[in-house]
Amino acid sequence: MSVRVLKIPAEVVDALRVPPDEIEDELKKKLALALYQRGILSSGKARILSGMIRSEFEELLGKRTIHRHYTEIDLGEDIAYARGDR
Repeated sequence: MSVRVLKIPAEVVDALRVPPDEIEDELKKKLALALYQRGILSSGKARILSGMIRSEFEELLGKRTIHRHYTEIDLGEDIAYARGDR
């Protein structure tokens, strides 16, 4: 598994109105929501990026009024999850 590092300029991090210990989690959630909303990530992958369990991520989508996309990839992930493959 390769891990990529996203570099965010210090001046941007310093300007965030988020407690320092919550910055990474908040940015992951925001990025996951944005990529899912644009159709770049499936719900399963966006959920993994957000670090949330499925029900939490679904609730967050609802709170942000982000329409859910359900693709064949999502179906495959759901089936794999139901079978215990993940």
